[in-house]
Formats: sequence, structure tokens, C-alpha cells
Amino acid sequence: MRKVGLLFAAVPVVAGAALYFLAPVESDASGSQEDTAAEQSARDEAKAKAERDTDAAQRAADDKAIAALPPGLAAADKKVLAQQLMSSAESSTLNWRGSYGAIEDLGEGQGYTAGIIGFCTGTHDLRVLVENYTKAHPDNGLARYVPALRKVDGTDSHEGLDPGFTAAWKAEAQNEEFRAAQNTERDRVYFDPAVRLAKLDGLSTLGQFIYYDAMVFHGPDTSPTGFYGMREQAMEEAETPAEGGSERAFLSAFLDVRREAMRAKKANADTTRIDTAQRRFLDSGNFALKTPLQWQMYGETYRVP
Repeated sequence: MRKVGLLFAAVPVVAGAALYFLAPVESDASGSQEDTAAEQSARDEAKAKAERDTDAAQRAADDKAIAALPPGLAAADKKVLAQQLMSSAESSTLNWRGSYGAIEDLGEGQGYTAGIIGFCTGTHDLRVLVENYTKAHPDNGLARYVPALRKVDGTDSHEGLDPGFTAAWKAEAQNEEFRAAQNTERDRVYFDPAVRLAKLDGLSTLGQFIYYDAMVFHGPDTSPTGFYGMREQAMEEAETPAEGGSERAFLSAFLDVRREAMRAKKANADTTRIDTAQRRFLDSGNFALKTPLQWQMYGETYRVP
């Protein structure tokens, strides 16, 4: 957090008989205060503009650097593979396209979990998805649940959602427009930011997937068990390739941090998505996520030819 210093003006007090004969000078205190406030406001605005310009310039430079890199996980075939890997962990199937209409309460304190990446009624993303979809398609079957979604956001409550919300979700998932909306929200909130940051950190296709999976599972927040918080912890243990470090060492540190974060949330958490999938890809040196690919999830073996 940036600390803003306060500037105090010291006013000297002069004592002397000669001052007795000086004519008093009237001052407009309120006008002076208004001028000072206006000047401070102008300085604050100029500072904010300079920061925005700096951020915009940095983002433009980052965009240029990323454009010069291989597509990595953003390549069409690798993006499908990423969804298959994700689906094996989230839905125990490689058929990720069959998950648009999935919805259930998993009992993890996040309300209903639904859709291709597990949007949750308790973690903001499902509410935002439905709100954005409703703006584009006002007459959709989920629109009437928007007030209830806003009310239960941040909780595990079903108030205002039962008994019809799950049926409405499944019905709406039959529409191509709603499936496209899920794709868009997935990319905007999770996939694109994760892949972008991984590329800036100098990570390979495997590293990009590791970031993406962590972003979806833990959420894009800065808490110790959130994606950005875990990344900061990993960077304390090992340098990223962009900093001159070893990718293997950094990703190993990140997976260690993530495993602990999963256990911190739930002591008996199943960490096979790390132990028998991502860790194995890393140990075998498959940084490009080349196929054929084989991994285990919750004791079941999956293969992509």
C-alpha cells in the first residue's frame, strides 16, 4: 500500500514592538483553503493520470512482448487439452463440452457449482456470468434469478434459487448463446489473465496450464490461498524464468505452495490434480504438454492420444 505523506507549512511567529505599528493585513481564510483544496485536487488528478499513462505504456510493452511469443496454451489444440485436463479434475471426464449444464452443491461452502469450469453462486463469478448474459439476452430463463444471485453472493445459501434454479440452468445450457457466454467469462476471468501472466513470467505451455488450473481452483485473489498470493509465495522460494531462474525449480515451488494451500482450505483435500498429473508432467520434462498424454485423477487413468 502506498503511503501518502502530509505536508505541513510552518508559520513563524515574530514578536517585536515595531510590529505594533504595522497595519493589520486582512486575509480570506476560506478562499485560501479553497485554493489549497483545488491545488491538491489538481495534483492528485495529475498524479493519477501519470500512473494511468505509465500502466498503459507498460501494458502496451507487455502486449508487444507477448505477441512475439509462441501461442502456447492459447493455441487451439492446447486450449482444448487444457479443458480436458481441467474437466478430468472437475467433472471426472474428458468430455468438457458436456459440462455446460452441470450444476450441484458440492458441500464446500460455495453454494451451487456449475458449468464448464465450476462457476459458483458463492464466489461472484456465476452471478457476473448470468448478469452479463442477461444484458445481452434479457428474456433468458435465468434472468429472474439475478436478484437472488446477488443476495446469496459470498455465501453458500440457496435462498431464492430453490427449487427452480438448477432446472433453469440445465435448460439454458442447451442454448448456444449461453454456452458461448460461459466460454467468454472463462476466458475473461481465468484463462486469458493466467496465460498472459505465465508468459510474462517466462513459463512454457505446461507452466501456463499450471497457472490456469490454479486460477480457476483458487480464484484470482491475493490471499495466501488465492492465485496471486500463491504466486508471490513461490517467487520468494524461486526466481521465475523471466527473472533468470529455472522454470523447473519455480514451477516445483509453485506446486508445493499450491498443495499446502489446498490442504489449508481442507485438511483432507485430494491433491491428485497436482501429485499424479501436473507434477508428473513437470518431472518428465513435458514443458510443451506434448501428446500422447497420460495422467491419473482420483485413481482413474486418463489418456489423450
